[in-house]
Amino acid sequence: MEITKRKTMTGSRFLSFVLNEEEYCIEILKIKEVMGMTDITMIPQTPQFIKGVINLRGRIIPIIDLRIKFSLPERDYTDRTCIIIVELSYENELTLMGVVVDTIQEVVNIPEDRVSRVPYINAKIRSEYIRGIAEVGETIKIVLDITKVLTDEEFVLVKELDRREEAEVEA
Repeated sequence: MEITKRKTMTGSRFLSFVLNEEEYCIEILKIKEVMGMTDITMIPQTPQFIKGVINLRGRIIPIIDLRIKFSLPERDYTDRTCIIIVELSYENELTLMGVVVDTIQEVVNIPEDRVSRVPYINAKIRSEYIRGIAEVGETIKIVLDITKVLTDEEFVLVKELDRREEAEVEA
């Protein structure tokens, strides 16, 4: 009971980042690691938003570019571009995936009652990707539901990439 009360009072913790000059955040419990940009091995015959895979300490991680996924203008990667490694569950199986963002900002606490669900945010980002918006200090942050960024078909494709690349590494 005390833990529930504490969570309600303090809210959830989120990692905030910038994408196309807008501020977003992802629940920190879904994040395994944040890293600077690195070389990405391209995979032929995949959707454009799937940039390829990286080898992270012997583990093959598929990488998606959120700018492309959200139909935002492409931009060259800079020294501020980062990859957020997230852990997602699909059909009771955990998988890691990296998402490319423009820059990382900070970790923020957002009480659940401060996340407002809105049916429409802007024409560029589909509302099903968005858990809500939250006012944090002087800024508004878009709270992403990272588990819904990929459709079921896209998630299966990412899982297959993960398995295919691991099989090739082992061969």
